[in-house]
Amino acid sequence: MFSFKRPSVLVGMSGGVDSSVAAALLKQRGFRVVGGFIRNWSDSEDPWTGECAWKSERRDALRVAAYLDIPLKTFDFEKAYRSRVVDEMVSGYAAGRTPNPDVLCNEVIKFGLFADAARSLGFGHVATGHYARIRRGWAGHARLLRGTDPEKDQSYFLYRVPQDVLRRCLFPIGHLIKQDVRELASDMGLPVASKPDSQGICFIGKLDMSDFLKTRIDMVPGDIVDSDGHVIGRHDGLATYTIGQRHGMRQPGGPAWYVASKDIATNRLIVVDRDDHPALFSTELVVADVHWTRGRKPTMPLLGMEVQVRYRQNPVNAEISAGPSEGTVRVRFDRPVKAAAPGQSAVFYRRDECIGGGTID
Repeated sequence: MFSFKRPSVLVGMSGGVDSSVAAALLKQRGFRVVGGFIRNWSDSEDPWTGECAWKSERRDALRVAAYLDIPLKTFDFEKAYRSRVVDEMVSGYAAGRTPNPDVLCNEVIKFGLFADAARSLGFGHVATGHYARIRRGWAGHARLLRGTDPEKDQSYFLYRVPQDVLRRCLFPIGHLIKQDVRELASDMGLPVASKPDSQGICFIGKLDMSDFLKTRIDMVPGDIVDSDGHVIGRHDGLATYTIGQRHGMRQPGGPAWYVASKDIATNRLIVVDRDDHPALFSTELVVADVHWTRGRKPTMPLLGMEVQVRYRQNPVNAEISAGPSEGTVRVRFDRPVKAAAPGQSAVFYRRDECIGGGTID
């Protein structure tokens, strides 16, 4: 248990630029800052060094913590990450869906176990390097807002963070654009200022998703069929495809093919021959397992909303109404949306505020 005289914050530090600048800014603001490095995955290795990725990331986090003269505490959540994030993700893909591991990771690990640890250790706040903003309302009520940088906004991945955690959250770089963060890191002399942004699966690293799934799902080859039901090729396993994806199969002089749907019962991949084919678009969706960021369900219907069905996809105006069963809503779009994949997140916005979201059914 930590004891603090100043406002205290546990900052999730990954060894990257964003979380390092977040920690530095909070220290500048007078917080008693402690870094928290989360170890979730010990299997993956850097292809160049052969070293476990988490070790090199932790080393960078330690370098930054030493430079800022703050403690760094390591949290081992690997067991929970495997069972509640990775296994859930793999099960979703095996069932023909397209789950979002970053949403799961934020809910279960960063703003679940890590936030719980911060509270139990006596910290008043928990912070990360996410590009999102918090606006305080009545009685400490917290509203989740988009980050200022439209290219880096990560509110899409944060819609499942509980209200009681949002109230304690700080997002120190949410009002900045990425270029500003890089410049601050350089001006501050942070040892990771020139480090590239991380890519790949949350906490696992650079491993390609398709390659990762092939190590955990028995891939069963099957037929590729066009919209008329004609067999035009073979696939290596449905789990590696998602709706809207361009299929690599192309015959000389023939069209490009795009994934329209997956038939799990027959193990068939259905493709269409152009990227504006009607089969790729939806005007209405049922969204399940809905979470509301303000902690309570609003009165239905919700008019004049914006709904985003993929990260970095432009949101589309929509009406949200009660769904066919408890915990679901029905989304009707003003115009068709492309490649709304079952299992992906549909996130609801009112202007800049993220008010909730759920899983496309």
